[in-house]
Amino acid sequence: MYSLPESRQGHEGSLSAISSSFESGDVKEAVPGEGDRRVVVTDTNLLRFRIAVAGALAHLESRRDEVNDLNVFPVADGDTGDNMALTLRAVLNELDRLRGADGERTIDEIGREEIVHSVTRAALLGARGNSGVILSQLIRGAAEELVSRPGQLIDATLIGAALANAADRAYASVREPAEGTILTVAREMAHKIMTDVAHSSENLRLGPGTDRHQQDAAIAAALERAVAAGQDSVKRGPELLAALREAGVVDAGGYGLTIMFAGVVAALRGDDPPELDHHPPARISHPQHVSSTYRFCTNFAVTGNGLSAARFIEPLEQLGDSVLVVGDTTTLKVHLHTDDPELATDVFSEVGEVSRLDVADMHLQVAQREERLANRPAVAASASEADGHGAGEPLGGAGAKIGRLPVPRRLAQTDTPAAEDGRVRCGAVAVVSGAGLAELYRELGVHTIDGGPTLNPSTYDLLAGIHEVPAEEVVVLTNSANVIMAAERAAELSDKQVLVAPTTNQQAGLAAAVTLAPNRTVEENARALNEALAHVRTGAVAPAARDDAQGRFRRGEAVGFVEDEVCAWGEPAPTLQTVLEVLANGTHGSEPAELISVLAGLGAPLGLADVEGMVNGGVELELRLGGQPAYWWLLTAE
Repeated sequence: MYSLPESRQGHEGSLSAISSSFESGDVKEAVPGEGDRRVVVTDTNLLRFRIAVAGALAHLESRRDEVNDLNVFPVADGDTGDNMALTLRAVLNELDRLRGADGERTIDEIGREEIVHSVTRAALLGARGNSGVILSQLIRGAAEELVSRPGQLIDATLIGAALANAADRAYASVREPAEGTILTVAREMAHKIMTDVAHSSENLRLGPGTDRHQQDAAIAAALERAVAAGQDSVKRGPELLAALREAGVVDAGGYGLTIMFAGVVAALRGDDPPELDHHPPARISHPQHVSSTYRFCTNFAVTGNGLSAARFIEPLEQLGDSVLVVGDTTTLKVHLHTDDPELATDVFSEVGEVSRLDVADMHLQVAQREERLANRPAVAASASEADGHGAGEPLGGAGAKIGRLPVPRRLAQTDTPAAEDGRVRCGAVAVVSGAGLAELYRELGVHTIDGGPTLNPSTYDLLAGIHEVPAEEVVVLTNSANVIMAAERAAELSDKQVLVAPTTNQQAGLAAAVTLAPNRTVEENARALNEALAHVRTGAVAPAARDDAQGRFRRGEAVGFVEDEVCAWGEPAPTLQTVLEVLANGTHGSEPAELISVLAGLGAPLGLADVEGMVNGGVELELRLGGQPAYWWLLTAE
């Protein structure tokens, strides 16, 4: 085991800060610095292994965006660094669980085989994406080799054997291994260590009496040479893989692997990590890989008995590509790119239980990555730019009073700062139709799902939207009665804690979003949301889609609603006027409105001045461009 200090999980910065010298003896806690805890450990304390992994994660986190920006193979979705970090974090969380509440359980108390089984399973279940699954197999292979040699002190020989077995495991997990990737880098790093051991004039084996610091130094020296070999392998990647060569990048996964091992070296030595070259991001060349035809990166676990990974590869390949199925007879982890995640999970319906379903929209990820690399600000398209108004821009002139909507970045404002990776406790996602509405939700810190003209996303569109929210607790604003059942199904499938807020229109969802805060729990946000909606009334004006059966209006004429009741019809101006008056004066015993927000849709037939003059001076008016396709105006009264 390694004598290493504990680092701050998931924080960027110099690794020299996470390592210090230690005295031998019992576990003691020293005076902590900001964000880290320094301890003295015994050789059998699991903390030593945990801190080695934490060193790898800390350095990966410090360069995670750089790894993401290199990602072009097999799909340029810009998430390799994220996926590798998630896998390592799952391992750390499992090590914390194994250590127990007091953190003092020893390796012998737990049992080495139990540690290996638990760690490999945690890596497997926590893996996401190609890179995360392959990394989980590297971890599995290394752990299997280490546990197979009880009583042998970890040294360069054992490290080399473990890394070689890790590479074999990773190669075996991929149906069509591609050279120039993380697979090649892992194999060549292992080869470097094994070659050095074989050709060394010194005996590199460590005996049971070896001093801990001597062991740390020996392992660090071996890994440093392996990191150098890995860096050379990473640079040769474009010679071996055309996708890398065409995009002008090195392999993101291979580069990430060298970063991780450099982090372990830094933690062993209590110093800065070995220097690694920085690599420019990929050229935005829209690489035409086959997975550009598939939309969802789909990951899930299957638990059962007598499972065989090979049995399921062919039926999954009928549904998509980038298929990986790894695990053992009781637990499998499945990864593929497909347009229909539900059909993929159905493959396992008769053999086990599907859980930990995670679906990411790769088309969205690719677009976000290219936007980030091109340094273009996110600008929603506006149907009314010809009128001089951008999406979500206030339409109020001198006579309009600008109300409380929107509150910029409402969900991003909190007394509790977000983590450095942007994650917060509770986030939100809304189903939206209309460029201006989408921009308004984003101003409030709410992620959006394009529901299309009918506001009817699939369960997997919703699951992918939940996945994109950087929080473990998520509020889903459905914004249509037709979305509620699909959202509830997505909530059941997600690993996150998800609250479905059954808002039945977009304007009510917008009013609810203003109340949400990221430092609250999802239950606390639910209470705030319900309280806000109790004081909100909604209305709308739309062109009639067909003639009224009662003869009140004909197709194309204006129809006005307050809540779900038709209250006016005919020409657009008097219809809108009636809806505004009903909302302003209150209905069914409700209080008169203090604020009315009006969101103009595509093709709204009235100009700004006409709408402004319809509201008396006692009501605050907010006019915005919503850009929604089906309604001329959406209204909210508070």
